[in-house]
Amino acid sequence: MDKWVCTACGYVYDPELGDPDSGIAPGTPWEEVPEDWVCPLCGVGKDSFEIM
Repeated sequence: MDKWVCTACGYVYDPELGDPDSGIAPGTPWEEVPEDWVCPLCGVGKDSFEIM
C-alpha cells in the first residue's frame, strides 16, 4: 500500500498503521480514510497530502 505525506508538516500516513487515535484502523487504505479526516500533527485536510 502507498504511503501519503502531509505537505504542510511531513507527517506520513501509513495504511499498515492507520491512525488509531483518530479512529482509522490499521490496514485502512488512503481511499477509505474519511474525507473529513485531518492530519493528526497539524490539522490540515486530506487535500494537503500527496503520495510518496
